[in-house]
Order: sequence, then structure tokens, then C-alpha cells
Amino acid sequence: MITAPRLPSFALFGALLAAAGLPLYIHAPKYYVDEYGVSLAALGTVLFVLRLLDFVQDPVLGWLARIAAHSRALSVAIAAAAMACAMIGLFAVTPPIPPLVWFALMLTIVFSAFSYLTICFYAQGVSAAAVMPDKGHLRLARWRETGALIGICVAAVAPIALGGYGGFAIGFAVLALIAVVAMKSQWRAAATPTEVGFGPVLRDAVARRLLLVALANAAPVAVSSTLFLFFVESRLSAVGWEGPLLLLFFLSAAVAAPFWGRVAETQGAKRVLLLGMVLSILAFAAAYTLQAGDVWIFALICVASGAALGADMTLLPALFAMRLEQVSPGASEAFGLWSFVSKFTLALAAILLLPTLEAAGFQAGQTNSEDALRLLSLLYGLVPCALKLVAIVLLIATPIDERRPTS
Repeated sequence: MITAPRLPSFALFGALLAAAGLPLYIHAPKYYVDEYGVSLAALGTVLFVLRLLDFVQDPVLGWLARIAAHSRALSVAIAAAAMACAMIGLFAVTPPIPPLVWFALMLTIVFSAFSYLTICFYAQGVSAAAVMPDKGHLRLARWRETGALIGICVAAVAPIALGGYGGFAIGFAVLALIAVVAMKSQWRAAATPTEVGFGPVLRDAVARRLLLVALANAAPVAVSSTLFLFFVESRLSAVGWEGPLLLLFFLSAAVAAPFWGRVAETQGAKRVLLLGMVLSILAFAAAYTLQAGDVWIFALICVASGAALGADMTLLPALFAMRLEQVSPGASEAFGLWSFVSKFTLALAAILLLPTLEAAGFQAGQTNSEDALRLLSLLYGLVPCALKLVAIVLLIATPIDERRPTS
């Protein structure tokens, strides 16, 4: 029997997953460039290939999550331990083999464990929200995604606060232990789906459209996350400001997420999400105009774009969970698809953007030509605007019924 969830436990586990997701795309490439001299193009290729692996393994992990539902606490603990060990290997261990190979090996373990945990976590959220009062998906999402954004904030500055990337990896392992213990009693067997696999989701027009919205909407975040440190360091000439600005961006998202969730409970998640997406376009368009020294203007942009991210992370997963409850509750495989589209954009951004910058003569930490810097501004500011417009059009065209299904 599913009992009412302990929302703080969901927030803490959300923080763990978030700390292992987006921050890796921020920290890992720059760390391996600076520490081991690995090329941006090589790193981008590895990240993209690993995402292709997800295309195969995420559906399998969704199937595994379903058949292991009755021993989910144990399987989650094993996956979390593997992810923590690989994170230590990535940042706190000198590669015993060529750095690029070690980078790929450790990320394979991190990403595989991350995928399994994400699928279990979000599938459990559908079942848990079903026993909450009306608007349960939005309330659960508000706690879960606020926790996730706080996790990103902590992970973004942990290398500085903990004395380097080794400290970040050890801190992550400690967080993994605490989060697993906190969620131990929350892994209840979900409702048995009437039909397993991707069929129920892929045959449903609204669910398919929401997956496309997620793909298009995640792309701008992927672009900005991949280029953030390079933009601050090279375009703004603000060496040393990367950490504070990154923290400001994610902290703004964490503060805004509960606000978006509460407003969505009365005004509708789709309508509020569209407002957040428009705010994101305005912020990225402003970023394109910046020049060296415009740090304080960029700080305001970080606040606005971070607040918009809070809407994306809170409301879009809630809309998908609502639809999944209507179409096929308990189908863990559906979140294999969701997990894949959410992560694929990060890898696509890496393989397209990093080699493009390198081909234009851009070099991290070096003096760059105006043409290279202009390309960096275009990729960081205008490309996300175009991608976000695509997401807006798709969302407007998607008919969404936010009412809870009646039995």
C-alpha cells in the first residue's frame, strides 16, 4: 500500500540526483581540459557517445526498475553506491590509464547509475502523488525539484567550498549515503501497469508531444550549461566570478521553483510554464549583447534565467507525471524515455558546441579573437532563444488536461 510520501525525503534524493547530473557537464569537461589537457572536441565526442549508450540502456533500466520493484530499496542503494564510487574515480583519483579513457569509463558508471535512480525516483513519484490530495503531482514536484535545484547549487560551488574537485567527490559520496537512508522507507511497490513497455506512452498523442517539448525545452539549458564557464571566463573576462555567478543562477531557480509550483496550482501548469519560457528567451537574448566587463548585467540575467529554469524543472515533469497517471500508472519504462530525452540534449550540445568553438579558434583560458568571442556569444545567447521558441510552439499545440482521472 502506498502511504503519503515524506516530501523532505523526496527533496533530499532529488538533490542527490541533480548533483550528479547537470553539474557534471559544467565541471567535468573544464576539469579534464585544465588538469589533463584533453581537447574539447574529444570530450564532446565522448559525452555524445555515452548518450547514445543511454538510447539502448535506458529502456532496459526502465524494465529492470519494474521487475525489481519489490526490492527497490536494495537496488537503489547499490546503484547509489556505484555512482558515488565512480564520482570519486572521476575527480579524486589520478587516471591510471589515458585520461580520456578513464573519463569515459567513470562517466559510463555515473550515467548508468544516474539513469536507473532517476527512473525509479520519478516512477515512485507518480505512485506517491496518486495518494496525495488534489494537485499532488504539483506539490510533490515542488518539493522534489526545489531539492534538485538546491543540490545543483551545492554541487556548483562544492569544488570551491570543499577545496577542489576531490572534496566535491567525497562530499557527493556523503550526500549519497544520507539520501539513500532518508528514502529507504519510501520505496513502495507501485501499481502494476495494465501494459508494460513504451507502448502506452508512445501511442498517446499528448504523452508523445510532452516528450518532444521536453527535448526542445532541455536544449537551451544544455547549451547554456555547456558554455557557461567559458562565457564568463572569456566573453565577460570575469575570471574568478564563475562560481558566484553559477551559484546565483541555480539559487534563483531554487528560490523560484516553489513560487512557480504554487501559482500553477491555481492558474494551471501549462499557462505558468509558458510564462517561464518567455522569461527565459528575454534573458538569453540580453546575454547575447554583453561585452567584457558586463558582470553585473550578467548577474541580473542569471537571476532571470535561473528563475525561468525553476519553472522548467518543476512544471514540465509534473505535467508528464499527470499524463502518465492517466495513461499507464506504474510503468517505469516511461521514465526511461523521459530520462533519455532529458540527458540527450546535454550530450548533443557538447558534441555540437565544443568542436564548433574549437574549430573557430576558441581556446579556453587564452586570449581569443573577436570572431571566436562573437561565436561564443551567439551560441550562448541566441541559439537557446531559437530552441526555446520551438518548445513554446510545441507546448501551445499540446492539449493538456490537468484534472486528476476519476476511478
